[in-house]
Amino acid sequence: MAAGKEIRGKIKSVENTKKITKAMEMVAASKMRKAQDRMRAARPYSEKIRNIAANLGKANPEYVHPFMKVNDAKTAGVIVITTDKGLCGGMNTNVLRAVTTKLRELQGAGVSTEAVAIGNKGLGFLNRVGAKVVSHVTGLGDTPHLDKLIGPVKVLLDAYAEGKINAVYLSYTKFINTMKQESVVEQLLPLSSERMQAEKTEHGWDYIYEPDAQSVIDELLVRYVESLIYQAVAENMASEQSARMVAMKAATDNAGSVIGELKLVYNKTRQAAITKELSEIVAGAAAV
Repeated sequence: MAAGKEIRGKIKSVENTKKITKAMEMVAASKMRKAQDRMRAARPYSEKIRNIAANLGKANPEYVHPFMKVNDAKTAGVIVITTDKGLCGGMNTNVLRAVTTKLRELQGAGVSTEAVAIGNKGLGFLNRVGAKVVSHVTGLGDTPHLDKLIGPVKVLLDAYAEGKINAVYLSYTKFINTMKQESVVEQLLPLSSERMQAEKTEHGWDYIYEPDAQSVIDELLVRYVESLIYQAVAENMASEQSARMVAMKAATDNAGSVIGELKLVYNKTRQAAITKELSEIVAGAAAV
């Protein structure tokens, strides 16, 4: 029964793996709900600050913020948002594939790139492909904090304001629903008129500025861009937990299927061994 003992060992091993994947699935499901609530809670702030910034831009057409100007530099910035951990299906692979396509597109146009990595997986990928990483942040945990994101991202924002780069692109995994997440690479800077479109109202807005209009617009647009990045990180974290829950559920189901197949093989092996022993006993009795 050496073969039977080996199969029993495999069954025990797969059962232990199944327990681990089941536990990880339940943990991911719990974290997913919190991540989704956090993501939805950030949306109203982003929408409101966008409307105010758009109305301020219309109220002061004589002043154009650097984030809304088009630069002629031959360098572009890319912010790559990924996870710190794996075991979340093809989520990171999909967003990094989209980043690779964008990098090749920029390279084909004769534009060099500078990258900011948010997440350990993206940092490792950018280092492997030889991209110029100007800053990075890892170990964000389950809750994104804006103070940890501002420093690394500010490198590209300041470079754009100084005219050193011509565009900043934001790549992350957008949360659609629990079963579907979409990898996107969208333009963050310069701020497009479509992105800054304000809600249509029957009346115009008039503001009283303190200390002055330029200072208020400068501060507000920086906060707006930071809110876009925070929202992207929140969406990515919600997508991460959803993808991990689905991946661990699939792994648990596959482990159950493997256990069923191994038990069938074990029973057949055991039955064959018993039949062989009975045949030997019968043959010995007949010989006597």
